[in-house]
Amino acid sequence: MVLGFAAVTFVFYKIVKFVYNLLFGKVVINQTDYEEGWFGRGSRPDNTNSIDTSIQPFKIHVPDEVLTDLKKRLQRARFEPPLEDAKFEYGFNSNYLQSIVEYWKTEFDWRKQEEQLNKFPHFKTFIEGINVHFVHVKSAIPEGRKLEVIPILITHGWPGSFYEFHKLIPLLTTVNDDKGFVFEVVCPSIPGYGFSESPCQKGFNARATARIFVTLMERLGHKRFYIQGGDWGSFVSQQLGKFYPERIIGVHLNMFSNRPKTWDFLKAVVIAYFPSLISKEEYKVFYPFKEKMKFLLQETGYFHIQSTKPDTVGCAMADSPVGLAAYILEKFSTWTDKENRSSSEGNLTKKFTLDELLTNIMIYWVNNNFTASARYYKENIGDRDHEKIPLTIPCGIALFPNEIVGMPRCLTTQSVTQLMSYTVMPRGGHFAAFEEPQLLAEDIWKFVAIVRKMN
Repeated sequence: MVLGFAAVTFVFYKIVKFVYNLLFGKVVINQTDYEEGWFGRGSRPDNTNSIDTSIQPFKIHVPDEVLTDLKKRLQRARFEPPLEDAKFEYGFNSNYLQSIVEYWKTEFDWRKQEEQLNKFPHFKTFIEGINVHFVHVKSAIPEGRKLEVIPILITHGWPGSFYEFHKLIPLLTTVNDDKGFVFEVVCPSIPGYGFSESPCQKGFNARATARIFVTLMERLGHKRFYIQGGDWGSFVSQQLGKFYPERIIGVHLNMFSNRPKTWDFLKAVVIAYFPSLISKEEYKVFYPFKEKMKFLLQETGYFHIQSTKPDTVGCAMADSPVGLAAYILEKFSTWTDKENRSSSEGNLTKKFTLDELLTNIMIYWVNNNFTASARYYKENIGDRDHEKIPLTIPCGIALFPNEIVGMPRCLTTQSVTQLMSYTVMPRGGHFAAFEEPQLLAEDIWKFVAIVRKMN
C-alpha cells in the first residue's frame, strides 16, 4: 500500500513538474547577471555621478484629499449578501465586512496611526532609479555598558508591509541584561510596497531586491550584517545569503521552502507512514499529508492570478478600498489559522486589533501600490535558478505551526548546509512578527547567540 501510494504521488509530482516547466521554463543555474539595474522611469542617466545617493529623513503624511476621497469611496460601497450559514469558507464574509467598513468610516483614526508610525525613524534613499523607504532604529545603550551592536536587516512579505515589525523592533533594540550584544535594525519597504516607490521597468524580482538592499546597507556603513524574513522576505534573505555570502553573517527565517527534489518528495510520503522519522512537533505541522496538500491548494488561488495577470486584479484593488480590505484581510484570517474559516468573523481580532489591520490596509491604499506588490509574484515565478544553489551560511529557522508552507528539518538540511537552529513554535502562523513578536524575537536572539559563539 505504501509503495502504491508513493508511486501514484510520484507520477502526480512528475506531471505537475512537467506542466510547470512548460509554462515557466526549466531551471538554468546562473550566478551572473547581478549587475546594477535601473527601475525608474525612462532610461538610466548617462552621468550617474549626478544622482543623489544621500539618505534623507522621511515623515509619513498623507494629504487630506486622499483621506477625503477614501471616505467617499467607503460611503458608496455596496455589498452582496453571503450564502446562508456561510462563514469564511467562501472567502471574506460580506456581513462582517460591512461592520469593518463602518468602523473604518466612523472610528478608525489614520492621523493617530500616522503619529504612531512616525515614532520610528523613517528614511529614503535613491537606488537603481527608485526611492527606497526604510525604518532605521538604533539601540539606546546605557552609559557605561559595553555591548556589541549587531546590524540586522528584516524584510516583510505580501500582503504585509514594514508595519508587520512594529512590535518586533523594540524587542530587538532594547538592551537585554543577559546578552552581550544588541541589535541595530534596518527595516526597508520592498520597492512596490509601503512607502518605497514602485518599479517602472520589468524584471524587478527578489534578486534585484537583494542587490538593492546590499547597496542600502553599504550606505549605512554595514559591510556585514544579519538578515531575517518571512514570506517574500524569506526569499530575499535566501538570495542575499546565496549571492552575497561574504556580506551576510547569518540568516534567520520564519518561513522556509524550496523546490523539492524528486527524492525529497518521496521522503515526505515515507514519513507519512513512518512518523518516527521526524519529531512529534514537526509531524503535527506537516501531516496528515493529504490534508495539508488540500489546504495548500485551497489557499493558492491568489498566487496563480498574481503570477500571471497581476494588473487585472490590481485594477479592482486600486479602485475599491473595500475590495482591497476583503482581499487582504481574508489572508490575515486564514493564514493565521485555517480553522478561522469556520468563524463568521474569521477570528480576525483574536490576534490583531482592527486598528492594526486597517493600518496595514491603509499603507497599501494611500500609496496605491497593490498592483506593484502583486507584480512581484509574476517577476519572481520565472526566476528560479537560485533554488538549486545551497545556502551555505549559518541559518536559523523558526517554524510556526500554522504557517502555510514549510519543510521538515530532515528535508531542509538538503539545501541549507549550516542549519544552526530549527525551532518548532508552540503557536502562530504566517505573520509571525505581527502575531507572535515575543516568540520570534527570542528565537532571533537565540540564533545570533549561537552564531557568535561559533565565530
